[in-house]
Amino acid sequence: MSAFKAYDIRGIWDRDLDADLVYRIGRCLPKLLDARRVLIGRDVRTSSPIAAESLRRGLTEAGADVDDMGLCTTPMTYYYVAEYGYDAAVMITASHNSKEYNGLKISRRGALPVGVDSGLLELESMVGKELPPASVNPGVVKQVNYLEDYLAYHRRNLGSLEGLRFVVDCSNGMAGLLARKLFGEANATFLNEELDGTFPNHPPNPLLPEATAQLGKAVVSSGAHLGVIFDGDADRVAFVDSQGKFVRPDIMTGILAQHYLAKEPGAAILCDIRTSRGVTEYVSKLGGAPHLWKVGHAFAKVKLRELHAIVGGELAGHYYFRDFHHCDSSVLCASIILTHAAEAIRRGQTFRDLLAPIDVYANSGECNYVIHEKDAAILAVETWMKTLPEPERILDFDGIRCDWSDWWFNLRKSNTEPYLRLILEAKSEALLLSRKEAIEQVLKPFMDA
Repeated sequence: MSAFKAYDIRGIWDRDLDADLVYRIGRCLPKLLDARRVLIGRDVRTSSPIAAESLRRGLTEAGADVDDMGLCTTPMTYYYVAEYGYDAAVMITASHNSKEYNGLKISRRGALPVGVDSGLLELESMVGKELPPASVNPGVVKQVNYLEDYLAYHRRNLGSLEGLRFVVDCSNGMAGLLARKLFGEANATFLNEELDGTFPNHPPNPLLPEATAQLGKAVVSSGAHLGVIFDGDADRVAFVDSQGKFVRPDIMTGILAQHYLAKEPGAAILCDIRTSRGVTEYVSKLGGAPHLWKVGHAFAKVKLRELHAIVGGELAGHYYFRDFHHCDSSVLCASIILTHAAEAIRRGQTFRDLLAPIDVYANSGECNYVIHEKDAAILAVETWMKTLPEPERILDFDGIRCDWSDWWFNLRKSNTEPYLRLILEAKSEALLLSRKEAIEQVLKPFMDA
């Protein structure tokens, strides 16, 4: 089934998934996860209400009781499945995808993710078979509202924002539920707060230049020190500086590491395999222990537990916190970054001054190529590598990452889209461009027209 991905279930509504598939998933989940109490929530997409109705019906017919938060952010489902001891949680969302998409993000007890290696393959098999009879003791549905409790949690992690002028773009998504209530109005300007599942102002993906253009202009025109932008379900966050320029999300992991290492010296810090060497070197200088790992929340949450890491970050704008049940929280990240930015402003520094010790290398950002034979393309790059000096390090747990003293690259298959993804970093722009051009020449025969 095309909707079952590595990290979640997602696709175009009424093509890749529909109300019947969501119902069947609801019927099978209680057995798969041994769940009798299930928490659910949804984003504001136009297809989410019918998906929620189908999910509730499937879960209750399978005998599970359902607590329904209604409209909420995805991290709220992560937090409360663990905080209040639910057996499972399901968020109806397609995250940063455009309006025609929808999907399901599933967690089990303790906010452990259900991914391709931890239940999704089995679930896909179950929903493709004949369903068992409905339970003779159907579950009941209860509406719950945890928003004020959630805001109280985040207020405890937000320091003084005195002196800081900033702009917050909610992307017409779920951050509109809480951004103004949390960050206040004294120093902030808010964009696209209205919940609108058609996302009329820009795509709900903060990594796209067309998504951050409005924010960048608003920051410059208002004289703000920085801008913050959330994605559609508010599990990702990104930032722009006072000139409206996008800040690569992996850089922010360094600021988060600084914040937490002051509380727990020597702690492990989780980074995805695409993370800048500037970040890992900065973490090491602070006395922390940086660890690279696979891309994706289903992998990061498990690894964070395994390492007992205090915080982690991804290039995609996901940030993970031990104190947030080892899950990602865009709002917690934004609270910490804004707090540190405000402290810098009061010291007479700028937001960019905070980033300068971390953002020290030329970096390509993630480049995406539509490739028809991904494995063959990766093999061709590995063959080309034999013409170079031996790398200092090769990592192969998510595509390949090869490090030399003055540059590195990572080439990996997307788990959610039809792309081969490449990122490079070097000590100079000239070296970066030459290595990128060389790799693209190797990939060119495999690129789709």
